[in-house]
Amino acid sequence: MRLFKPALTALSAAILFASTTVMADPITIKFSHVVAENTPKGQMAKKFQQLVEERLGDKVDVELYPSSQLYGDDKVLEAMLLGDVQLAAPSLSKFQKYTDQLQVFDLPFLFKDMAAVESFQASEIGQSLLTSLESKGLVGLGYLHNGMKQLSASSPLTVPEDASGKKFRIMTSDVLEAQFEAIDAISLKKPFSEVFILLQTRAIDGQENTYSNIYSQKFFEVQPYITESNHGVLDYMVVSSARFWEGLPDDVRGEVKSALDEAIVYGNELSEAKNEEAKQAIIASGQSEIVMLDAAQRQQWVDAMKPVWGEFADDIGQNIVDAAEAANQ
Repeated sequence: MRLFKPALTALSAAILFASTTVMADPITIKFSHVVAENTPKGQMAKKFQQLVEERLGDKVDVELYPSSQLYGDDKVLEAMLLGDVQLAAPSLSKFQKYTDQLQVFDLPFLFKDMAAVESFQASEIGQSLLTSLESKGLVGLGYLHNGMKQLSASSPLTVPEDASGKKFRIMTSDVLEAQFEAIDAISLKKPFSEVFILLQTRAIDGQENTYSNIYSQKFFEVQPYITESNHGVLDYMVVSSARFWEGLPDDVRGEVKSALDEAIVYGNELSEAKNEEAKQAIIASGQSEIVMLDAAQRQQWVDAMKPVWGEFADDIGQNIVDAAEAANQ
């Protein structure tokens, strides 16, 4: 028996070393998004990376891919279902392929401000929308704010007639397409990463976005007018694949979710300040004029676009639309 002891000892050591090596391999979370690092989403992602590193050390490695370095929002969900990405935060419009319910966030002039948006998202119906993707293999983990959308264009937009015949880039969203049809404008569904060159070359006349995106992506440098319309909300859903998320060890998943929740709160707190900061920077640049609407002008936009609600109420669910509208109280 003694003759076998060294061999057994060596074998045991090899097994122990192999298991230790396997255990030491970190779980990689590739977090892909389309905006710059200095935006609320970009800062949220960096905060998440920092918190995970502090709390989980070598167990989890978070890799960040901002500015469409890895995937654009049009492709990231497909990549996630294939296991090529583990975390993303596409705009809510991008989920139309997977559920009609999230189209509620695209309805024009539905929310009067971000407080109303947050109130709805925190409600029972708002939270239930996070689970509306489960049948498609996706898990909603939280809402991330960017802010209220403004209209930029090559000429001033003060009343809906000013947009007639003009071409606007939109995200892939039937609601947003209907929104521009309602004011006799032409909408083009194009990736976010292409917007600057489309504006610069005058291939399109305008676009809709938050002040922070208009500033960070330098759209204001090629758009002489920005109308402060606050006509819609640009928010995101932080999402993972059900296969990846449920496959995480319980203790790791709990820590990752805790870090993500904290990072989302941080990003949302930044959002309002970032938008105001960006607005002031645009004004200071002198490259783009901000057009302020009076009450009568704004009401014309509301009257023109609000019929879009009725077009999509059945698809979204009238109860969801009603709950969102009630959040304005």
